[in-house]
Amino acid sequence: MRNETPAAATIRIVKRLLLVVVGMFGFGFAMVPLYDVICDITGLNGKTSGRYAQAEPVPVEDRKITVQFMAQNSEGMSWYFEPNDAQVTVSPGEVKVVSYKARNPNAFAMVGQAIPSVAPNEAAQYLMKLECFCFQEQPLAPGEEVDMAIRFFVDENIPEKITKLTLSYSLFDITDYEISGDEITAR
Repeated sequence: MRNETPAAATIRIVKRLLLVVVGMFGFGFAMVPLYDVICDITGLNGKTSGRYAQAEPVPVEDRKITVQFMAQNSEGMSWYFEPNDAQVTVSPGEVKVVSYKARNPNAFAMVGQAIPSVAPNEAAQYLMKLECFCFQEQPLAPGEEVDMAIRFFVDENIPEKITKLTLSYSLFDITDYEISGDEITAR
């Protein structure tokens, strides 16, 4: 131990504590991008990857996977939103197109964004989307109804134990409103 005054010891401890606080603060900021990278790589938390951009696969005909579809609105999203098919059966590698129906029942325009997730979590890395409405914002005029397509396949390397997976979308209101007088419009 050093022979130091109580004031010097206090200053040394305060400096170390400040260093720990700064380190914790930096680690907190690094957690979000680190979590996203880990989820993208492992499929953790059912997070799906973005658009699949390689050559289309060759189907494995001797195996079938059931893909179920679900839809839910986040709090504050008033659209009617549901899958047109509750489920489909596909062979790994088989490209399939399904769609979800969305309708804006409001008297004003809105913009929605769908966020996908897959269950079981392990299956997320094997669901490959070639095209998806979730890749873009979805603006709908008052009363407008659309069918929004997903073109996907299940990777042929999916483990044998996975015979069913669920693709679920949560729809969020991301409308940026402009208010002028009594009129509300979406920008």
